[in-house]
Amino acid sequence: MKKALEKLPFYNKLVLPYHFAQSVVANAKFHHPGRQLHVIGVTGTNGKTTTCFMIWHMLNQAGIKTGLMTTVAWGVDKLTPELNHMTTVDAVTLNSRISEIKKQGATYLVLEVTSHALAEYRTHGIPFEIAVFTNLTHDHLDYHKTMDNYRAAKGKLFKKAKFSILNADDPAVSYYKKVSQKYTTYGIKHGENRAKDVKLSTSGVKYSFDDINIETSIPGEFNVYNSLAAAVVGKQIGLSNRQIRDGLKSLKSVEGRMNVVDEGQPFTVIIDYAHAPDAITKVFDSVKGHQGRIISVHGGAGRRDPSTRPIRGAILAENSDIVIITEDDSRDEDPEKIALGFIKGATKAGKKLGKDLFKELDREKAIALALKLAKKGDLVLILGKGHEKTILRADGPHDFEDIKVVKKLLKKSK
Repeated sequence: MKKALEKLPFYNKLVLPYHFAQSVVANAKFHHPGRQLHVIGVTGTNGKTTTCFMIWHMLNQAGIKTGLMTTVAWGVDKLTPELNHMTTVDAVTLNSRISEIKKQGATYLVLEVTSHALAEYRTHGIPFEIAVFTNLTHDHLDYHKTMDNYRAAKGKLFKKAKFSILNADDPAVSYYKKVSQKYTTYGIKHGENRAKDVKLSTSGVKYSFDDINIETSIPGEFNVYNSLAAAVVGKQIGLSNRQIRDGLKSLKSVEGRMNVVDEGQPFTVIIDYAHAPDAITKVFDSVKGHQGRIISVHGGAGRRDPSTRPIRGAILAENSDIVIITEDDSRDEDPEKIALGFIKGATKAGKKLGKDLFKELDREKAIALALKLAKKGDLVLILGKGHEKTILRADGPHDFEDIKVVKKLLKKSK
């Protein structure tokens, strides 16, 4: 019944009063736990999780006990994996976890905030001291319908926050400047806080910011932006240059974000959560220097914006030597229908089925095919699920982790 109702065009607006009431009740039930912490909210289409982890790790390394709630995990010192395929959880769970984080002695909380959560009042009652904007690109239009609605939903965070840290290189920054109470900006090309002398490699990024030589172990130009946003948060809070530098340098990885899997194979395997067009493009941009072939494995989730499927298929085709279209969280949507959207985009971009474009709707078999096709010096990119521990099919969730599957298959092939 619920699935049928969710397909109604007015369903999202219909349930808004319920979400608001739920949030009010949850705040009262748990005695407004958000008011008892210094809350840092991070929003944007891409980069939210990594930026959150960088801030959380940096603050804890500096001796400031800080909680974390993201797509990947939540907690303070010991993180609990987030098993729901949801970034900002429902208001009851959210307030319950914030209360638990406070009980564990945290004074700060880094919270990943989605446009859905803001539109549905899930974060109502939580005062944000600092809000961070990473970027805004095409995503979630199945829910928001237009980019203006999507942008405005995220804008609610900056209207609430006492201070905002905005990506000056993103076109949407002008809008968020207008709605922010107070703000500063960051970027590579523009912004009050600039990354200079940027050096990119497959092992990480290096650049200078003010008098700080920043170095991270997570590759990709997008991680210049993520780490710079975290560094500006550190400055705003009052951390020393050394605390910022050491905190960012000591974070070795974020689960499901540009994770390299090495089981001694003669080719490289990278797993990343990228599933929006811009995020996928940025992954390819980060591996442009790779000399061998690129084999990509990707698929689309069911009941999510279908207009991005051919766009993503084209991006995969234009940047890969071989493309394998597979399943993601198909839910109750036909996986064949989902795959067709990707195949249309990939074939239009020049790929041919059976030659350099393949469809394998069993995700494990698709990964196995990619590993089998890979030769010495190649790069296999497995995109879309990253850290997730299950795959959602029509009959419900099934245990599935890209990293575990890759490791198992690589060990089996020895």
